[in-house]
Amino acid sequence: MQTLNNEATTDQTKKYSLIDTDIHERVMYEDLFPYLGQPWRRYIEDCHWQQEKHMPFTQPAVAGVDRADAKTPDGKPAGTSLPFMQEQLLDANNHEFGILTGALDPSPSSMHGWYEMATALASAYNDWQINEWLDKDSRLYGSVHIAAQEVANAVKEIERVGSHPKMIQVLLPIDDIAWGDPYYHPIFEAAERHDLMIGMHHNEPPAPLGKWPRYFIEWHSLIATSHMAQITSMIFNGVFEKYPNLKLMMIEGGFTYVPFLMKKLDQQFKDLRHEVPWVTTMPSDTIKNRMAFTTQPLEEMSKKEWNLLVEQMGTDEIICFSTDYPHWDYDSPDEAMPKGLEDDVLERIYGENARKFYPKLPARGDV
Repeated sequence: MQTLNNEATTDQTKKYSLIDTDIHERVMYEDLFPYLGQPWRRYIEDCHWQQEKHMPFTQPAVAGVDRADAKTPDGKPAGTSLPFMQEQLLDANNHEFGILTGALDPSPSSMHGWYEMATALASAYNDWQINEWLDKDSRLYGSVHIAAQEVANAVKEIERVGSHPKMIQVLLPIDDIAWGDPYYHPIFEAAERHDLMIGMHHNEPPAPLGKWPRYFIEWHSLIATSHMAQITSMIFNGVFEKYPNLKLMMIEGGFTYVPFLMKKLDQQFKDLRHEVPWVTTMPSDTIKNRMAFTTQPLEEMSKKEWNLLVEQMGTDEIICFSTDYPHWDYDSPDEAMPKGLEDDVLERIYGENARKFYPKLPARGDV
């Protein structure tokens, strides 16, 4: 976790274009009312429906999963105020662009079988995001939220808002669904048709263990294993062969597990490729050419350790900086990166890799 500095833009963020690939805006349910029709609004307004809380831990921070100082001046939850986010994050760090990833409200793990409500929430959330955030700050780009557990309606939602110039990816939660399953491929087809990437963000279910561990530290330590499971599912179910223009951003799991995963998947592919004849590319090449990874949560490391990881991956062009604002383990652009990295490396990590990954982001200097 790195300390937030909102007093003045520092030399680090002045020097490089900063594209933040994971910012969490948050909606108050009443703010969705203008975008949410009946009977769905009534469930919230009259029946006091709330998204279920299913993480059983006492959080290790005074504000739950958020920074205490990110609560808005009027006492609302962190991430609910655009002006305060502008002051505390975007202006303070001299962001060129920021990519909103929301709070995964309509995700399968949060809604279970109530697909109809999840679909309505996703649609309302997207309209709210466009009108209240994307249209009000030229630096912000958004993620299409879908109720992916009901594929037909998820595709309709992508068709409805996917052509918006500031929607740049379809967001999927990393939970107990293996997204490579062909049942979900229409989502990828629709995303590719609208020049949208897929963003996968970790969520709360205990996929690595099958049940909740005793402590938050156990769950948090194993986040990367869920990311590895999804990458494996996407590769060996042939998603990238089937959709040649689709790319995948893995969000809020870091990247230090990638060298191990590349080596493991390549070896398994050599041994067992006869089982998946539709896969025609070495997994490590698919990872290098079709995926990217946000930095946060970035482990403390030296320049030597960073360079060793990059050498093992064969590239640093798949690493994209992220703050994860306003969460408790926020990474400061000025403090999170290893000291002593060369200017060209930092330029790629802070901004240019993300610009290359997302085709809807403007070229440098075009805004």
